[in-house]
Amino acid sequence: MKIVILDGYTANPGDLSWQALTSVGELTVYDRTCPEEVVERAKAADVVLTNKVCLRRQEISQLPQLRYIGVLATGYNVVDLDAACERGIVVTNVPAYSTESVAQMVFAHLLTVTNRTEHYALQNRAGQWTASPDFCYWDTSLTELAGKTLGIVGLGNIGCRVATIALAFGMKVVAFTSKQADQLPAGICKCTMDQLLAESDVLTLHCPLTPDTHHLINRQTLQLMKPSAILINTGRGPLVDDAAVADALRANKLRAFCADVLTQEPPSTDNPLLACEQAFITPHIAWATREARARLIDVAVHNVQAFADGQPVNVVI
Repeated sequence: MKIVILDGYTANPGDLSWQALTSVGELTVYDRTCPEEVVERAKAADVVLTNKVCLRRQEISQLPQLRYIGVLATGYNVVDLDAACERGIVVTNVPAYSTESVAQMVFAHLLTVTNRTEHYALQNRAGQWTASPDFCYWDTSLTELAGKTLGIVGLGNIGCRVATIALAFGMKVVAFTSKQADQLPAGICKCTMDQLLAESDVLTLHCPLTPDTHHLINRQTLQLMKPSAILINTGRGPLVDDAAVADALRANKLRAFCADVLTQEPPSTDNPLLACEQAFITPHIAWATREARARLIDVAVHNVQAFADGQPVNVVI
């Protein structure tokens, strides 16, 4: 069995190992693969693993040996599922590997806005505290989370974990979710989207990207939010209209926007959010703790081993 990894670098830049896959087949790992290189590199492969390199109908039709596609992520929109299904190709993903890490990033972003620890560390290096006439020094507003309302869009694994952490901070948690009210974990109240927008002091997005959720946060929905609200997106970039959020920040109609994902990645230099002082953007790293990446690789290897044994798991089609 020939196994090809098309873009292994982000999951494993060298601090982990793909070695376990060599017990299943002949392994070739590419750090990165351009679209025009996909067919040439995968043409003899029985198994292809990909994170962000797309396998559309055009590529799949030119890969006669291909029997299995393993997505090195939870989302699998990089694969044309219809084309794979027509060929009888098994497609798997890696669910729930990054739940703890992404939830942690949500609160890293939130605390960046409410407590500004990095800002004050830099201020102190510049001598602001030593020059203060008082025993303390601050030049931003500081906010206590206890008693504030956290609104969550989507209550999957990550959304539920974020809710648990928020409750530990003493926050009130409300959610817009397809789950019934009596199915929600203790402490979470179900509400409509309009209620969520109007009531949330912090709004965090954890829903899948679908035609219905594309630009869920837009000029109209932003008008329903409190000007003091903090918006967080660690889900999918296109859930948010970047330009609308940038305009809301500039007009002081939104306190802060925190994001680990953007519509285009990497972003173009003219993305308006990059120039907004109250936009706190991290470069899609919430999933990338060593612990989460190790889980990702372990599950991906297990998926391939299960397929080789004729009992595939984590199958999406």
